[in-house]
Amino acid sequence: MKRSAAEIIREYGPFAGVEHVHGVSFDGRNVWVASGEKLNALDPASGQIGRTIDVAAHAGTAFDGKHLFQIAESRIQKIDPATGRVLATIPAPGGGGDSGLTWAEGTLWVGQYRDKKIHQIDPETGAILRTIESNRFVTGVTWVDGELWHGTWEGDESDLRHVDPKTGTVLESLEMPAGTGISGLESDGGDRFFCGGGNSGKVRAVRRPR
Repeated sequence: MKRSAAEIIREYGPFAGVEHVHGVSFDGRNVWVASGEKLNALDPASGQIGRTIDVAAHAGTAFDGKHLFQIAESRIQKIDPATGRVLATIPAPGGGGDSGLTWAEGTLWVGQYRDKKIHQIDPETGAILRTIESNRFVTGVTWVDGELWHGTWEGDESDLRHVDPKTGTVLESLEMPAGTGISGLESDGGDRFFCGGGNSGKVRAVRRPR
């Protein structure tokens, strides 16, 4: 396994009214930041939050190209970003122990924090299709260019891990500075990972290694 220090390119926040970052996603223009009772649209160029959606937002956030998906306690909500309306809900696989959320290959991928797992689930029913085991607490999850990455956070230590989606073997680790946690994770599809910073209220952009 290749280990290196994570390169933080930029920090965003803290923001008024955002005490804790639970999940992050990216819709190609905005970084969506889940902060408990709201989803906040952050412009990564200006660093400003433009609009907010009043919706329960307790853990991971995902975007399928059209809709946002947001974990709220033991369920996953499908949200119309234009209107903020919740269109459907499915049960979350961890029943409230869920962490990260991302969209890939027509399915949702859900991190299980203390269970140290990632589940691939059916976005219509919530049925579990595949499970990958980790050896650390799993926070955010993301896919980029066929690579599965997830965040970890235990005590003072946090890292970004590229794992084999079939076996869960860790292929590469980017270690965050001590005391800098990762609560949510999403790739911009290019050279950046957006990482939620938990109770710091910040979002950090980390360079993706090539």
